[in-house]
Amino acid sequence: MTSIHPSAVVETDSIGEGVRIHPHVVVGAGVRLGDGVEVLPGAVIGREPRAVGAVAREPTFAREVSIGPGCAIGVNAVVYCDVEVGAENLIADGASIRELCRLGDGNVIGRGATLDRDVVVGSRTRIMDKAHLVSGVRVGDEVFVAAMVVTANDSSFAGRNGRSAELRGPTIEDGAMVGAGASLLPGVTVGRDAVVGSGAVVTRDVEAGATVLGVPARPVA
Repeated sequence: MTSIHPSAVVETDSIGEGVRIHPHVVVGAGVRLGDGVEVLPGAVIGREPRAVGAVAREPTFAREVSIGPGCAIGVNAVVYCDVEVGAENLIADGASIRELCRLGDGNVIGRGATLDRDVVVGSRTRIMDKAHLVSGVRVGDEVFVAAMVVTANDSSFAGRNGRSAELRGPTIEDGAMVGAGASLLPGVTVGRDAVVGSGAVVTRDVEAGATVLGVPARPVA
């Protein structure tokens, strides 16, 4: 049985069976909620991105969101417009998922994690607490990204002062693991089943199956 708390603001009628919407939730028009989705207090689904004077880029997006069956959206999480989330995803408290993001099935997006615009995540991947994936990041299947991991997509700082820049987000391939507090610099690829140690700074591609440690990150036997 679907339940919607009286204090929630729900602008869509595309709601599956067994959906639970808790107090003070906002669900925008164009949002589709699959069967069994639970949206916890204060979450916002379908937030429209806005450009103001401090932001040079005018956002482009479709006013729709798809949340697959069996998902849980945590307290005060924010899912922007033009996001597709597959089945059985956990989006934890305070997470932020920006426009153009695409998530497969069975992922965990941890507390306070940020997925900036145009981030793609495969299936059965864990992005842990307060990790930050910048625009353009690509993450494969069965990846583990530990807490406080930082990614970058602009090494020139040309994007400041309103100037445009070519942004190149890192790629993390299937089965890779990135340790707590590691940093991935623009355009690097962490290969399939590779391991990046905690606190490492990855400045160049990591080969499939390799383990890298240190600043800058270097392969170890």
